[in-house]
Amino acid sequence: MAPAPIRILGLDPGLRRTGWGVIEAVGTRLVFVACGTVMPPEEGELANRLAYLHTELANVLRAFAPDEAAVEETFVNMNPASTLKLGQARGVVMVTPALAGVPVAEYAALLVKKTVVGAGRADKAQIRMMMKVLLPQADFETDDAADALAVAVTHAQHRGMAALKARTAAQLGARVAAR
Repeated sequence: MAPAPIRILGLDPGLRRTGWGVIEAVGTRLVFVACGTVMPPEEGELANRLAYLHTELANVLRAFAPDEAAVEETFVNMNPASTLKLGQARGVVMVTPALAGVPVAEYAALLVKKTVVGAGRADKAQIRMMMKVLLPQADFETDDAADALAVAVTHAQHRGMAALKARTAAQLGARVAAR
């Protein structure tokens, strides 16, 4: 009997552009479902921009009903204000699927690149090319959507280890609480 497909939502967080990509993993086979980019308005209050991001991601969750989500970890850049804003957008990107009851895993950018390209220092063009190789039907229009698909592919490859880490953390938390 074939394993049940697992629908995975990959997310590449950003305040200007948040990429999303949905795939199905059936054993080791990956199938493209959909992808896109959420682009909050660049003007206006930060709270309204974050609310827009949340609303659009909630729409994606309703439309595609993923079983699991994966988010790319962000790096700290030189501008503290930009880093803080990116962190706030990342918080929205992580909490939106969590509020919908979808488990969320996190992956470092280096691991995503190494998983899909084979090198941790791959550039955007290499990621786009590999997404076309791995998911030939993918119709991404932005680097952000391609990156989100790469995050979903990474989760498909590493989800067993992510689940093991989550179970171990939960067991450790239960032991600490029991003391």
